[in-house]
Amino acid sequence: MEKKSNNPLKSILTIVISLAFAGFFLWLALRGFDFPKIQKSLSKANYLWVAFAAVFGVLAYWFRAVRWNLLLEPMGHSISTSNAFWTISFGYLMNLTIPRSGEVARATALYSVEKVPVDKSFGTIILERVVDLVCMMGFLGLTLIFKYDAILSFYENSDIKINPNKVILVISILVICAILFFVFKKKLSTVPILGKIIGFIDGILLGLTSIFKLKQKVKFILYTLGIWICYYMAAYLVCFALPETSDFTIADGFFIIVVGTLGMIVPASGGIGAFNLAMKYGFMALFISVGKSAEFGGEMGLTYSFISLPLQIVIMLTTGLLSIPMLAKARNKLAAETDLKSV
Repeated sequence: MEKKSNNPLKSILTIVISLAFAGFFLWLALRGFDFPKIQKSLSKANYLWVAFAAVFGVLAYWFRAVRWNLLLEPMGHSISTSNAFWTISFGYLMNLTIPRSGEVARATALYSVEKVPVDKSFGTIILERVVDLVCMMGFLGLTLIFKYDAILSFYENSDIKINPNKVILVISILVICAILFFVFKKKLSTVPILGKIIGFIDGILLGLTSIFKLKQKVKFILYTLGIWICYYMAAYLVCFALPETSDFTIADGFFIIVVGTLGMIVPASGGIGAFNLAMKYGFMALFISVGKSAEFGGEMGLTYSFISLPLQIVIMLTTGLLSIPMLAKARNKLAAETDLKSV
């Protein structure tokens, strides 16, 4: 195996920037709000509902672990659900330190316990993100149908403004680059360094196309639905913990998961700050859409975020820290089995 060059300065800089993002968005979320009111709401919360939400949060990990095996099967790899679960948990733990580093960490960890090539497993992870995006679009569609007024209010009250022309320009550039890559792929692969990069990209593409070779397509769809139902329940059940939001409807839950996902996309450590700000605006929009006070909605959004986000972080920390000894045990077991075969 090739030695990977580690750059501690780059890692530290990435963490610092991520924390700066978190601090900035948290400042935006909290400015002008009355902490005693939020503390009072938190003290009245029924945390039994939060415990129920935590069960669904962990269950989503398990569904994702089982589904991962379905994606790797067409490439000739069969992995244990436990190893998949712990590598996923380890990936989420890494995301808490360096945003977006979890995908690579997850693929690398899987190689250490199952010997699945990193490029192939990384391709399936990218495919998962594509599938997640499709599911997210489904929730957005449901939200557009049932909570259009709230979406309009969220857009008007947030700082998120999308320029369609810029979106089209970015997509066009990406498409042109992809076409040029495939046209000149053979010539580029003759260059030693580029050849390795193209080989890695081919592995990723193989992982991406694995969805078309699935033997158990129905199971894949069911597990995908299971993942997103768990995400939905983990987000929606927290609403019942607060008396002020216990009357939220199923459609309100659609809106909350869409807004929350937008907040988690921002590269801030653990979604801190960005998620809080998204919930503040989101709840303001929900309250405005039913004729209630925007300020009170913002307070409840922050209160909700101070329950929901720590819950997500606790799950990531708990499962992530447990994954370290579990993966070490799996690595030792694999090494012992390899030694026996070589005798």
